[in-house]
Amino acid sequence: MQLSPEQLRQFDEQGYLFFPNCYSENEIALLRAEAESILTADRPEIWREKSGAPRTAFAAHTFSEVFRLLAHHPRLVEPLRQYFGEEVYVHQFKLNAKAAFEGEVWQWHQDYGTWARDDGMPEPRAMNIAVFLDEVMPINGALMIIPGSHKHGTLDAGHDKLTTSYPLWTLDKETVTRLAHDAAPYGGIVAPTGKPGSVLMFHGNLVHASPPNITPYPRKIVYLTLCAVSNHITKFTRAEWIAHRDFTPIVPVADDALETYAQAHQIAAE
Repeated sequence: MQLSPEQLRQFDEQGYLFFPNCYSENEIALLRAEAESILTADRPEIWREKSGAPRTAFAAHTFSEVFRLLAHHPRLVEPLRQYFGEEVYVHQFKLNAKAAFEGEVWQWHQDYGTWARDDGMPEPRAMNIAVFLDEVMPINGALMIIPGSHKHGTLDAGHDKLTTSYPLWTLDKETVTRLAHDAAPYGGIVAPTGKPGSVLMFHGNLVHASPPNITPYPRKIVYLTLCAVSNHITKFTRAEWIAHRDFTPIVPVADDALETYAQAHQIAAE
């Protein structure tokens, strides 16, 4: 998948792109089944809410063949190789869950702020691609973003270790208010929503957050963080399964790799 000149212009201006229906129902059925199995496992890579509900499963691509295929999938890898103009590697792989009734908040933050402070990433030449495994609705803890906020660079942040089970470099209310005001031409704060199989690509400095999920509808999203190889991290303060130290360029798999795997294992959408 290659980005058009108009998509590149929109990304530079607003800091994100949204692709509905990027993955088929069978591909998503495979990914969702694998995700649900992983989230019930007892592994150090799986972080839980204070309630015990699963919050994040890190590095699933290192112990799951299904997610290894996703991490090497050309629909995700090729746009970033095109944008950065070089090979990319997997800096981080997260399966984020917002359990029904129990999914907690993700505070306002920039991902590159963490990558720079904790991992020594030289520049914001890495970004997230989010794959929706469930339907993301305005009511079930959708990701909220502030378009254009990436243009403000890496902002001052405080290290919040208390609000949730996961420590995060967060932005203060005044900064978020100012950025939302500046984003008024783009709708202020927006929440991309869509069916399973939709994909969201966003800049490492784009300010984002998500509210708690108090509905009966769970939502799971895979976040694949790809970094330009020349921009690899230089500090190793976090566990390797959180910030990877293998800077080997990704070799994409075939575009039908997930479909082929699903067929071989007789997994299909109901």
